[in-house]
Amino acid sequence: MLVFHVPEMSCSHCVATIERAIAALDPRAEVAIDLSARKVTVKTTREQAEVRRAIDEAGYKAEPIAA
Repeated sequence: MLVFHVPEMSCSHCVATIERAIAALDPRAEVAIDLSARKVTVKTTREQAEVRRAIDEAGYKAEPIAA
């Protein structure tokens, strides 16, 4: 389980963009997003760096945090 703080995430459009970016990387990933906490939790077989890069490339800075 990977957890990221995404401080620039502020609306449902941001959530959808991040969900699409992660799904493009791993269609089987399970994504849970807490918009008010600006937290993205991902269950995936991909490496943390890959998921972080996908979120970053979608235009949002992802900071790994402890689960």
